[in-house]
Amino acid sequence: MDIIWTIVIALAAFALGGGACYLIFKNMSNGILRKAEEEAEVIKKNKIIEAKEKFIALKQEHDARVQQSQQRAHERDQRLQQREQQLNQRQGELQRAQNEVQQRQKQIDQQQQSLEFKQKETEKMHRQAQLQLESLSGMSAEDAKKQLIESMRDEAKTNAMSYVNEIMADARMTANKEAKKVIVQTIQRISTEAAIENAVTVFHIDNDDVKGRIIGREGRNIRALEAATGVEIVVDDTPEAIVLSGFDPVRREIARLALHQLVADGRIHPARIEEVVAKVQKQVEEEMIETGKRTTIDLGIHGLHPELIKLVGRMKYRSSYGQNLLQHARETANLCAVMAAELGLNPKKARRAGLLHDIGKVVEDEEELPHAILGMKVCEKYGEKPDICNAVGAHHDEIEMETMIAPIVQACDAISGARPGARREIAEQYVKRLNDLENLALSYPGVIKTYALSAGRELRVIVGADKMTDKEAELLSFDLAKKIQDEMTYPGQIKITVIRETRAVNYAK
Repeated sequence: MDIIWTIVIALAAFALGGGACYLIFKNMSNGILRKAEEEAEVIKKNKIIEAKEKFIALKQEHDARVQQSQQRAHERDQRLQQREQQLNQRQGELQRAQNEVQQRQKQIDQQQQSLEFKQKETEKMHRQAQLQLESLSGMSAEDAKKQLIESMRDEAKTNAMSYVNEIMADARMTANKEAKKVIVQTIQRISTEAAIENAVTVFHIDNDDVKGRIIGREGRNIRALEAATGVEIVVDDTPEAIVLSGFDPVRREIARLALHQLVADGRIHPARIEEVVAKVQKQVEEEMIETGKRTTIDLGIHGLHPELIKLVGRMKYRSSYGQNLLQHARETANLCAVMAAELGLNPKKARRAGLLHDIGKVVEDEEELPHAILGMKVCEKYGEKPDICNAVGAHHDEIEMETMIAPIVQACDAISGARPGARREIAEQYVKRLNDLENLALSYPGVIKTYALSAGRELRVIVGADKMTDKEAELLSFDLAKKIQDEMTYPGQIKITVIRETRAVNYAK
């Protein structure tokens, strides 16, 4: 029984607990639902508020855009109105200008008609006056015109002769003064050594025993040396000296250096000679290139072709009338630069042309052409400018001078070659030139005596006072200078002085 009651009580307790749990769960569910509904309502209200606010913001933005568009449209309308007003104003101005032009054209037409009428009246009055003058003078207009022209021509010729003589005298005085000033200043700034080069080179040795080694067995060494260098080697009784003779200074220099190395080394035989000569030849070529580079750097000349630089260096071993060609080219280049600067020309171009003016003398390809023309062709070949090429080709008048640099190069070449000590001249040629100069002056009638002074740079001509007037003496000086310039070859310039004097001689006894 107890078990049953226990079971009954347990079941009753379980039923009561289940019902209580159901009631509690139901109450809790209702609370959660109400809370969820309240939160949903709040979220709904917030979303509605946010939507309204966003709608209001979008509306305001739309209204602002519409307002801006309306404002821009209004501004465009205003600008269009302003442009329309401006166009209307310009159209009115153009119309007024057109009306003014038409009025001025009418005025010009009227003035032209009036001018034509007045011109016709003037021509009519001129004809009437001309007829009256012809009737009064008994001479036609053409005859009067010819007579007037003749009288005016004679008067103008007389005045022109006087004016020309005055101008020529003044120009001669000024030109001589300025020319002397430029030349003297140029020469004073430039100075180089005198002529020292010879046609032979002397090779000094320590003792005469070396001569036998240089000659070799049956002369094979000296023959090999002459064949390799192209220089004649003279071994004679001159103590401690061997003479190297040859027309080419480069070959003589190669032979001298080769002999120096052979004697210093002690091994002298044909194979060794050929080896040393080839080596020395290469050294000399490098020395020529280095000399050409140093020369261009010293003179401030840039952009020369490498072959021209080599030819400039080759000038070091060439001489002309005893004057070293490289020294002559450097001196001429400096003279040209100074003279061009004094005359307001480009000194760089003048210096370049002066350096290259004798480049044709060292060209290895011997052609039957004057050295000036050959030098011009070489300069053209290696890209020198036309004015430089013309100055090189025209410095001995083989071609026509086309620029102002050409006469400067010609003058400076003559200055460098004609200065004292620059060149040696054969005595026979010197005496012949002086005799030709005196005989040329003696060929004129009225000349009594002539004297060539200052090494042929001044010629004094004495004429008879009873055979020539002062004017004729002045004319003789001019004609003689022109004839010497056209017919003779001379360095520098020659001063011609014509002396006419009257002497009265009496004796007291």
